[in-house]
Amino acid sequence: LAQQGLPVLDADQFAREALEPGRDATKTVLQRYGSTVQTEEGVAINRAALGRIVFQDPAERHWLEELIHPIVRERFDQELTLHTKTSAVVLMIPLLFEAGLESLCTEIWLVDCDESQQLKRLIERDGLSAAAAQARITAQWPLSRKRGLADHVISNQGQPGTWQAQADGLLSTKGMATPD
Repeated sequence: LAQQGLPVLDADQFAREALEPGRDATKTVLQRYGSTVQTEEGVAINRAALGRIVFQDPAERHWLEELIHPIVRERFDQELTLHTKTSAVVLMIPLLFEAGLESLCTEIWLVDCDESQQLKRLIERDGLSAAAAQARITAQWPLSRKRGLADHVISNQGQPGTWQAQADGLLSTKGMATPD
């Protein structure tokens, strides 16, 4: 979608920024978990170690989400004010419904695959064990629930990237596609 000239705002990027060295949220996380999540330098967070904690304990995940989601929401608000005259802005928010951020959207597109592909792709992308990847998937709403809430469901069955032609078609029908 960025290749079509649309600004793309990424919730995961905003969450990563919130946990960069020196940030208030980083200090709060380091105070809570200490050396178990510190990098060797001691000023940054080892995201894999933090993930092992929060995806094994729903209470800890909830605590982290309560810390990070408002920061992410604020970043979206800041960025969206920069694009008030833009015809469309893409918000990539994997936890859109879970974080209650759907009010930011005028239209929701869900890029969808089946659950076995979701698990396989997460294992391959993040180098997780099957159990760790399943814990991350379980922490989210199931895709079956999200499908019913989306305005458009874009299939990404089979090979990764098959969604692109469908997205281009939707952009074209809305008059937002830019010439190649």
